[in-house]
Amino acid sequence: MPLRPAIRLAANSTKSAVKYLYLQCHVKPGVTKQREGVVSVSDTLIEVCVSAHPEDGLANLSVRNVFSDVFKCPKSDIKIIRGLKSRVKTVAIAGIDIEENGEECISRIRRQLQSAAEKCN
Repeated sequence: MPLRPAIRLAANSTKSAVKYLYLQCHVKPGVTKQREGVVSVSDTLIEVCVSAHPEDGLANLSVRNVFSDVFKCPKSDIKIIRGLKSRVKTVAIAGIDIEENGEECISRIRRQLQSAAEKCN
C-alpha cells in the first residue's frame, strides 16, 4: 500500500476556491506543556506532541488546538476524520482559501508547519 503524502488538498466543489487541507499526523500524547506543538514535518507524516493524555478525547482536542494556533483558524474548522483512537490520525481543515495553485499552497503550508516545528524545538 503506497504511503499518502503528509499534506494534501481537496476541493470543496469545482466552482469554489475553498479547499480542504488533509494532514497525516503521528501524535505523541502526554509530553510536557513546553514540548507541545508540531515537532517535525516529513514527506509522509507530521509529528505532533500534546500534553493531554489520550483519555476522553482530550488528546484529540489538543491536536485541534495545536493546528488552530499554527494556521490561525477557528477550532471548529478542524476535524480529526481518521484515527480518533490511534496515534496516527488524518486531520481535515476546512475553509482553506487559496489563490495560488495546489503545489504552491502545499509548499506554503509546509513552510508554516516547519516554522511551527522550529519554534517547538
